[in-house]
Amino acid sequence: MNFWDKVTGSDMTREMRDFEYRAQKLPADYQAAWKKIKVDLWPHSDFTGRSLMPILDGVLGLFEESSAEGQSVQEVLGDNLKGFCSALIGEEGVKSYRDKWRRQLNNNIAKKLGK
Repeated sequence: MNFWDKVTGSDMTREMRDFEYRAQKLPADYQAAWKKIKVDLWPHSDFTGRSLMPILDGVLGLFEESSAEGQSVQEVLGDNLKGFCSALIGEEGVKSYRDKWRRQLNNNIAKKLGK
């Protein structure tokens, strides 16, 4: 990735376009789950969203393999889609911009209080 791609985010645009192309080849129930997972994961990204790219790629790979084996999306994800997403975020250790701001605020308050 060159500097210009990193600054403009065009590398991520290409990667998301590739993800969407791969997702269009999945059955309809997998496509619906893919859309919900993207909505649930984006608030947990860093400022640029680059931290979620490997996670989204892994989820899409899981969907492709399980659909090729004939499994339904319910068998793969279970009934709790939010729980699946939070497990993904917890396992990968992705920090959101809110976590960073919260940590900065707590550090500033601790400095002001002299701790």
